[in-house]
Amino acid sequence: MAENVFVFGTLKRGFPLHDEGLSGARFIGPYRTKKRYPMLIAGPRIAPMMFNEPGSGLHVSGELYALDERALAKLDSIESVGKPGNFRILVEVEPLAGGPGTLAHAYMKSRSLADPIHSGLLDRYEDRRFTL
Repeated sequence: MAENVFVFGTLKRGFPLHDEGLSGARFIGPYRTKKRYPMLIAGPRIAPMMFNEPGSGLHVSGELYALDERALAKLDSIESVGKPGNFRILVEVEPLAGGPGTLAHAYMKSRSLADPIHSGLLDRYEDRRFTL
C-alpha cells in the first residue's frame, strides 16, 4: 500500500538526501502544510527542522511523494526516527496550485536538537549549507 510523505528539506529533488531516500518514489507534486508550523535551519549539520507546533510559524512548502512501506522505513532511518528528538507524524497538506488536501507523513524534530539556530522561521528550504 502506498504511503504519502511530505518532504520540505534535504529530501527534496536536487538536495543531498533525495536520491538516497526517494529515488524510487512517485512524485505527486508541490504541496504545503495546511496548518502553520515552525521550520528553521538549525543544529550542527545546518539542517532544516520542522517542529510539531501546529498553528505557529508559517505554511511550509515542499514536495509530496507516494512510496511503499519499505521505502518509508528507509526514510525513517535517514531521519533518525526512534532516536531522541526525531519523529514522524501525519500532517494535512494541500497542493500549491489549489485543490483538495490529503494526509501525509512528515518528519519533525524536537527543539532540543535546534542548537545552534542558523535562520529565522522559513516557509521553504533553499539553503545549501547542509553537511552530512
